[in-house]
Amino acid sequence: MKRFTGIFLALTALAVASFLGTAFSQGQSEVANQHKIVHRLRGDNDEEKNKDQHPPEAGKAKPQRGNGINYHGGPLILGGTHVYYIWYGNWNGNSATTILPDFAGHKGGSPYFNTTTTYYDGSNNHVLNAVVFSGSTLDNYSHGSSLSDSAIQAVVSDAINSNALPKDTNGVYFVLTSSDVTASSGFCTQYCGWHTHGTIAGSDIKYSFVGNPDRCPSACEAQTVGPNGNAGADGMASIIAHELEEATTDPDLNAWYDTRGQENADKCAWTFGTTYSSNGALANMRLGSRDYLIQRNWVNASGGYCSLTYP
Repeated sequence: MKRFTGIFLALTALAVASFLGTAFSQGQSEVANQHKIVHRLRGDNDEEKNKDQHPPEAGKAKPQRGNGINYHGGPLILGGTHVYYIWYGNWNGNSATTILPDFAGHKGGSPYFNTTTTYYDGSNNHVLNAVVFSGSTLDNYSHGSSLSDSAIQAVVSDAINSNALPKDTNGVYFVLTSSDVTASSGFCTQYCGWHTHGTIAGSDIKYSFVGNPDRCPSACEAQTVGPNGNAGADGMASIIAHELEEATTDPDLNAWYDTRGQENADKCAWTFGTTYSSNGALANMRLGSRDYLIQRNWVNASGGYCSLTYP
């Protein structure tokens, strides 16, 4: 499977403003292989993203089509999604440990996460506009500073098996790495983050890798300043939002995606809609007491469209 290997150059302030103010549909793509679906780098082109698809075995049911995205018969996370963070590496003195829990804690019930309620299973049970930040734990480099895909799963497994975090089949476990940590399968060169699932402690567990964009701002940050004064954390919030939407509507990689293999957030990746100024940066939504710049999501209604809100 062909993937990108380049890191794109940082934009000037003027170019960033122009980039964020333009709603384009040929931005980023997440790409599935048999193990995970990755959030592509900023600037990947449409010609390339068509080369990568969900694995053929992912959806066995005849797709239900409409609104530009199709249902392939797999499960969704219903009844509310629980978010867990594993802070991997060195996060001492980093305000991300305050910003990102606050972000997760205010996402549920928001007009933004309401976009996911347009997705449903084969019995017409819809996703709820409910997200609960359910806990976090620290991991002090238990698998070194370059993580393989199997090591990332092991980090999640260790947290659950040690009872640092509960085993929760309605949860999404985010491995959040400090900027001195990389992922050897392609963080910064092929992707900014990804989500997948695996059997951990005898259950189907959903988890995600999200690296700190401060390691490669030109590839994984939309802007070099953030509305919360921490460009890395603000960049991670956008990628976490992207992965959470997809892990909720396509947790086992066999539910909702389109004919190109793109999940709901893929179809709107790196597009932000209307923005405003906040603390010297751009933002497009306020959750709780903070402003964020978050990628839009695909609404599975009215023919389908990218939006920050629903209805």
